[in-house]
Amino acid sequence: MNERNQQVTEEEWVSFPGGELEGKRPKALCSACRKKGHPAHALCFQCYRADVDRERALRVSGQLDTASAARFQGALPFEPVNRPRLAALKAERVVARAMLRQGLGRFEERRRQAQISARGALLRIDAALDARQVEPAIGQRIMASAIHAAELQLPEAWLPFVVSR
Repeated sequence: MNERNQQVTEEEWVSFPGGELEGKRPKALCSACRKKGHPAHALCFQCYRADVDRERALRVSGQLDTASAARFQGALPFEPVNRPRLAALKAERVVARAMLRQGLGRFEERRRQAQISARGALLRIDAALDARQVEPAIGQRIMASAIHAAELQLPEAWLPFVVSR
């Protein structure tokens, strides 16, 4: 039994270079020892510092009150809103939207609204079929004919926005 305790003690402690001092085997290694793949037989000072820093970080994290107001307060934006900058950004956005509505851009919003309306019409047809409890095979045929009508009437570029398959 004594021999086993001595063996555990010997494995827990390693000597510093020079052999005069000993320290606990580090759980964190320095980058040079990590690159080697295993710690050297003697404990280097960087491994010792890395282990001390690790232990300190563990102690501090154990004392951290995660529900404290101070912790949450540090993450909140307490800077006042820059109202003049916000007003300038809003004004720039209004000007940019006005520029988009000139030339061909004036039709963009109408096109988008027409696509949304066409998609809504197909969704209403589907909802009506569900509400009337139409037989699935007949419902699929009716939806297929509605989609075919949309394909005939709408530009081909609109179809991905109106009909999803």
